[in-house]
Amino acid sequence: MCLVGDNKVTVEELVRFPALQLRVMAGENGLGRSVSWAHVSELEDPTPWLLGSEVIMTTGIGVPRTAAAQRAYLERLDDAGVAALALSAGLHVPPLHKGFLDAAEKRGFPVLEVPLAVPFIAIAQEVAAAVQEDARQRLGAQLQVFGALRWLASEGLDAAGVFKRLERLSGYDVYLSTPQGRPLLPGVPVPPDGAALPSSPDAPPTIPGGFALPVPAPGGPAGFLVAFEREGARPAGLAVVQHIATVAALQVAMVRTQRETLRRQGAETLADLLQDLLDPAAARRRLVRMGLPPEADVVLLVVRNAADDAVVRALDDHPHLMLRRHQDLYVLMAHLTADAPAHPGGAAGRGEAGFEVAALREIPGIAVGVSRPLPPGSSLKVAQREALWAAARAAESGQPLVPYGEDTTGRWLPDDAGVLAGLVEHVLGEALRYDAEHGSGLVASVRTWMERDRRTEDAARALHIHPNTLAYRLRRFGALTGRDLAATGDFAEVWLAIRAGRQLGRIS
Repeated sequence: MCLVGDNKVTVEELVRFPALQLRVMAGENGLGRSVSWAHVSELEDPTPWLLGSEVIMTTGIGVPRTAAAQRAYLERLDDAGVAALALSAGLHVPPLHKGFLDAAEKRGFPVLEVPLAVPFIAIAQEVAAAVQEDARQRLGAQLQVFGALRWLASEGLDAAGVFKRLERLSGYDVYLSTPQGRPLLPGVPVPPDGAALPSSPDAPPTIPGGFALPVPAPGGPAGFLVAFEREGARPAGLAVVQHIATVAALQVAMVRTQRETLRRQGAETLADLLQDLLDPAAARRRLVRMGLPPEADVVLLVVRNAADDAVVRALDDHPHLMLRRHQDLYVLMAHLTADAPAHPGGAAGRGEAGFEVAALREIPGIAVGVSRPLPPGSSLKVAQREALWAAARAAESGQPLVPYGEDTTGRWLPDDAGVLAGLVEHVLGEALRYDAEHGSGLVASVRTWMERDRRTEDAARALHIHPNTLAYRLRRFGALTGRDLAATGDFAEVWLAIRAGRQLGRIS
């Protein structure tokens, strides 16, 4: 009698083989499970040494005696992907509790009885003979998977092309995912069911219908590879899936190296743009090389109170240029809204923050200022002032993200730095010089008082001073500047001047 159907042996085929005389004690619904090997184990927990699809044969020494322990023993084996448990009759098998047999029935986990006259080696030999031809096919698949490195070098296949070819060779549908369930490599899908991802890198590799393995990387796994057996194919086994995970690790390392190179080049380009060292045409060419859409407007972000790595992770799916300058992190990226035109005049021109920066809001304590959209390659001088002003506004208000232009006053200030500087000097010059000489904080006190709608006690609490002290500072400011803060015209002029000073970075 031939045990092999489609070069695979099942538990049912072993049971039907007359020489083995196996009897099904429970779990008949699982007789269709594939068998890759037959192994003797007298351990109560052999799962750390299993690969999945084994028939575990035991004389009963490792089978627990209590009902709860017996059930846990069976569940451990089933969770590890064991095909069946074969118990030798008449030796050391303890009485099997009803809960043990019920669990086997519920899970469809075959429990077999082996007559004392049938040695375990007979079962092992039959399984080995049945899988020999399948083993030759798996070896061939392993050798071809090694060729993936040659495809990368000689054929220039991208990640999606490489893994499509590996799927055809291995007999599995292959998925890659970060530990958080996001795409690990471009073009390679994530598992359709997030529950397939292991809870830890040390979890057993066998999952229902296939395998899940960590993709190694320095500092810990970069993610996980999930491989499900494809219907009608001949799955090549765990060893081949492990080789595919190695290919994935190499691809991830290549992508990370490319991204790091792009980040360095992006930082250099952004530095040149901030200093106006590039003409518009050259700037646009560089931005396209960095992956930014050629026709989309760009926005400049100033990020505070966040680590570079956290910002990189949040913007990982969006091409961007990033540069650290002292305490500020500058980011240039495309302004892509879901339903707004890309050029000023539509929604994008009204200072709205596109969905591409929404992930930044989730970083604890972050303060982000976003400039108005501008055409790619344009000078960033004005955008830099806008983003700095918005970042300061975000920090002082506790908001994670403030787009420039949301302030009803600041949006009407001119873009010309010379005009802004003239306004600051004309209105605030004397007070700013007085503050510089005496460390008195007059301008900061007036700003705080104005921001709190002229509520003296609230402003004094924010400044940590007595209300009488604040009242004195307001009078002193008025005397130095010649502005009566009770007059509407003077109040508006001072407010605009303070906003201009903040936009220029002269007022904190």
